[in-house]
Amino acid sequence: MGQNNENPGNEKNEKEAQDLENKQINEYGQVMLDGNQQDYKIHLITIIGEIEGHETSAPTRKTTKYEHILPQLAAIEDSKDVDGVLILINTVGGDVEAGLAIAEMIASISKPTVSLVLGGSHSIGVPLATSTHYSFIVPTGTMIIHPVRVTGMVIGVTQSFEYMERIQDRIINFVCAHSNIDYLHFKALMLDTTQLTKDIGSILVGREAVEKGIINEVGGIQEALKKLHSMIAANKSKECSDK
Repeated sequence: MGQNNENPGNEKNEKEAQDLENKQINEYGQVMLDGNQQDYKIHLITIIGEIEGHETSAPTRKTTKYEHILPQLAAIEDSKDVDGVLILINTVGGDVEAGLAIAEMIASISKPTVSLVLGGSHSIGVPLATSTHYSFIVPTGTMIIHPVRVTGMVIGVTQSFEYMERIQDRIINFVCAHSNIDYLHFKALMLDTTQLTKDIGSILVGREAVEKGIINEVGGIQEALKKLHSMIAANKSKECSDK
């Protein structure tokens, strides 16, 4: 009798791995990119919709949950199987504390990181876009910069306004530390009264964000991956020379 070369165990393992990858994409917008010629392992993370913080957003809203992103970023930093991180951003903003927490985690990753703004990276999405080692924005991508907003009751005392000012300073200082714009210019964009009809602030489209020094370069997925590959190659060369 002829032997059956099919291995049911291998097929089962492959199916389970594919199911896990599909779940990662569907639930968290994350996947490993490993099809390039250099065999670099790139972890893809998407930050979309509203940045959800300590309160759960409405089920009809697309959200990025910081309790999903933070453990993944820690795992990426600790993993020997990940060479770099690509972050795709299309967000309306959201919770300041959650957004800054994600941005600080991304900024502290030692492996090469690149962000790509698609659609928009508004409000707290601005520090998220600048948190990587290098950043891109598509020609039609937008960034809205405005002062910190709060919801609910605000006690109209000096301490309340000073607290909001300190939160705002945290955002400005982070962006300035991770981009090429200085404090005064960024704050001027934040407090501009001529651009938004129902609010104060500025909207930057594509190249304008680069010209202001917030984003490094205009480009799409091709340019972002090419840059990340070159950063990974340089990082590996440095590691070899240090040994």
